[in-house]
Amino acid sequence: MSSMGGNMSFAGFSAYSASKFALEGASEALAQEVAAFGVKVLIVEPGAFRTAFAGGSLKHMPKINAYDENVGDTRDFAKGMDGTQEGDPAKAAKAIDKALKANNTPLRLQLGQDSVDAIKRHADYLLSELEIWRETAINTNF
Repeated sequence: MSSMGGNMSFAGFSAYSASKFALEGASEALAQEVAAFGVKVLIVEPGAFRTAFAGGSLKHMPKINAYDENVGDTRDFAKGMDGTQEGDPAKAAKAIDKALKANNTPLRLQLGQDSVDAIKRHADYLLSELEIWRETAINTNF
């Protein structure tokens, strides 16, 4: 179980996203390693779902004023989202089951409109930046 934070990150979520990035990298390699044995690997990248994540499970560290400008909104968002998330965990479970039972299980399954939209924007940004820097990037060969 990853997160949309395993595909991109946000100020204030560096440690969380780092663990999700690592999970996704390991899972992507694992999928290639076990495919020949008929083993499926599914990386689930949910957005905000109504779970205990934003409630009692989320530990808020003491506020450091120096970071208020760049992570303050993230802190406020995380503190205020409990019980307001758009995602329904029961529907997520059904979507995961459907993906795992599919003949062509995806490697990554985004769940929730927020995840789909954010990951698409991020992918578009990555492709745009790749094109901007393409010539510089490919002119590094001997």
